[in-house]
Amino acid sequence: MEFDKPVVGGPCWAELGTSDLEAATRFYTEVFGWRAEPDPREEMRGYTIVRKGEAAVAGLGPLFRPSQPVAWNVSFCVADADEATNKVAEAGGTVIRGPLEVFDEGRLTVALDPSGAAFQMWEAGRFCGADAFNRPGSLGWVELATRDIKRARDFYTTVFGWSVNASEWYTQWGLRGEDFGGMASMHDRFPPDVPPHWLPYFAVEDVDATTDTALRGGAKTLQEPTSVPDGPRIAVLRDPQGAAFGIYRAAQDARDARKS
Repeated sequence: MEFDKPVVGGPCWAELGTSDLEAATRFYTEVFGWRAEPDPREEMRGYTIVRKGEAAVAGLGPLFRPSQPVAWNVSFCVADADEATNKVAEAGGTVIRGPLEVFDEGRLTVALDPSGAAFQMWEAGRFCGADAFNRPGSLGWVELATRDIKRARDFYTTVFGWSVNASEWYTQWGLRGEDFGGMASMHDRFPPDVPPHWLPYFAVEDVDATTDTALRGGAKTLQEPTSVPDGPRIAVLRDPQGAAFGIYRAAQDARDARKS
């Protein structure tokens, strides 16, 4: 993801819904060096903004509904939540909730794409989303795992206007000429009971060291640290409560070379 701030149509926030907010906060602050700031409003039930330095980078919250799975959720920035919500329904998606007013912070819609992958849309009010991307401890890539590549491609390009850069084995999503995420076919890589889903990847300085820290904190590896051909070193982990997330080491030297 080349953006350094939220842009309309792109990912703007990642938030965890967890069964044990206190334990999850301990885990992630240790793994990423985040600083936790719980929201004092009673209605937010302890929802916590985590920061890397002074930058807000993600949210940690309790499960607000009995049916809500323990998982990381990805939010995409929209200019008009009503218009975007209508597009989801017209394109074959399912609106779960919203648009909802979240105080004066913004408006939220929770939806499912046609394959069943959950995602969120956020119309900014006072709160625009993450203050940092691509830096260690912040969001840097989002990936859709789905069993219906064509239908997902048609859906997301219709709703958000994304560009598609596809190879035989992987699809990259783009916006304004910059790729920010990808899509992979689930096929036999996942057990049948694992639903389609969005997976956030957070940038780290050292994938192997961060993986070791996560494992000591009770995580499990879903994908061991590996170097992607012509790409970064990555790993995929499951936190102690069961939420999956990815980590990667960004190719800082390559980004600097493109800017020179």
